[in-house]
Amino acid sequence: MRLLALIFPILLALSCSTSPKSAHEAPLKVRPDKPTVATPKSGQIQFPSKDGLPITADLYQKEGNKDFILLCHQAQFSRGEYINTAPILVDMGFNCLAIDQRSGRKANGIMNETTKAAKAKHLNIRYTDAIQDIETAIDKAYELNHQRPIILVGSSYSAALALYLGNTDKVKAVAVFSPGEYIRSLKIGKAAEKLKKPVFVTCAKKEIDGVADLVKNVDSQYLSFYRPTEKGIHGSRALWDSTEGHEGYWKAFKDWLKRN
Repeated sequence: MRLLALIFPILLALSCSTSPKSAHEAPLKVRPDKPTVATPKSGQIQFPSKDGLPITADLYQKEGNKDFILLCHQAQFSRGEYINTAPILVDMGFNCLAIDQRSGRKANGIMNETTKAAKAKHLNIRYTDAIQDIETAIDKAYELNHQRPIILVGSSYSAALALYLGNTDKVKAVAVFSPGEYIRSLKIGKAAEKLKKPVFVTCAKKEIDGVADLVKNVDSQYLSFYRPTEKGIHGSRALWDSTEGHEGYWKAFKDWLKRN
């Protein structure tokens, strides 16, 4: 008993002196990755490209929607290019698949996971290397749309690839933002001539002449070309709220979608 009487005060003193500092200090501040917008409505999916490389994509769906849009990003970007655009399209009645092509990097704080995977496997990430990613994504979107043709949307280099790859029965219409002869070996203008389906084209104001020349031989009965009167911007960023004249782009794009 005498031993316990001696030990108890010592233990009590030790417990007080070793109490965690966190109980008296401000909690550690962790800097979260700043979200620019809400997360996709249906989440992230992956599926293999033709060479087995996993393609990362955001799937946006809403019960009752009966049409489908495949969204492809511009150079150095990711599926994050459409993080604000896709929800608007979903509310219009279109389910959407926004993909990471292997040629890209980052947009709206969202890293291009397909690019990361390609680099890890030491695969090439040139524009032409992304052709198989878009072809595979067309097949995937067609499958998700219950084997019904989809609308293919491209931005900058993927706009060129959309014109090049859009001549398939799995694509019913093509919309392109700032296309160009970015891959001269593919002859994008020649490929565009073969499209016998609705084609929506737009670009920045300063790009109008070049884009007009690119699509000059597309059959006029299929072509809708929105020429902005304001400065605008390159690629599908034309639809972002931060872009001067985005209202005009949206009106033209929505009107075209409603017709197709």
